[in-house]
Amino acid sequence: MTSAVSPSDRDAQNKLKQAAAEYAVQFVKPGMVVGLGTGSTAIFATRRIAQLFAAGELDGIVGFATSIAVWREAERLGIPMMDESMPGNIDLTIDGADEVDSRMNVIKGGGGALLREKIVAQSSGRVFIAIDDSKKSARLGMRHALPVEVLAYGWRSQVRFLESLGARAAVRALPDGTQFVTDSGNMIVDCDFGPIAHPAQLATTLNARAGIVEHGLFIGLATDVVIAGETGIQHLRREA
Repeated sequence: MTSAVSPSDRDAQNKLKQAAAEYAVQFVKPGMVVGLGTGSTAIFATRRIAQLFAAGELDGIVGFATSIAVWREAERLGIPMMDESMPGNIDLTIDGADEVDSRMNVIKGGGGALLREKIVAQSSGRVFIAIDDSKKSARLGMRHALPVEVLAYGWRSQVRFLESLGARAAVRALPDGTQFVTDSGNMIVDCDFGPIAHPAQLATTLNARAGIVEHGLFIGLATDVVIAGETGIQHLRREA
């Protein structure tokens, strides 16, 4: 579903990811609680926030990470972190995405952190999704499979259920062939539905299924989408 990228194209893509992420960081203000996303785009935001905090430009900020790996990296960079029980809401979160449609709906979970990412997004006053323009899509499912996080208990029944909905389902594995395990100890089934005609309806169906812990459809959660392309930055805002 995703094609191979040459080293030179990857370098150019990374520069766009960095541009989008660092654009979003300008909306972080001193004293905020900031959600720190997971993935190759969001890490640029975390690093920039750490730089500004160290320079005294973001005094009083507190971070809340969407994965164990990002939590460790943020602490290493010196960002003060909120207790993971989340005693307060989050002012603003910056995260990436695997695919974004024209209605600012999103597929996330390529990095396997979709459950924690959605918990953080739903607890945030504002959610910035920063992407390069390769992640834009006319319809979700055209460019990226939908990750679905499932319990190990009875997982084959979830695969059958997902296939009954029209998906080509594959249990995610690591490059060495061992099973991928999320930070919460669950499995991920990557589901190729092709173009998803009614993403909100599919999300409702998946939400109702026991054993499906979470899915990568983020419907109506992004308040801002920042898209970096060769011609510059585009900032989309969801209408209230």
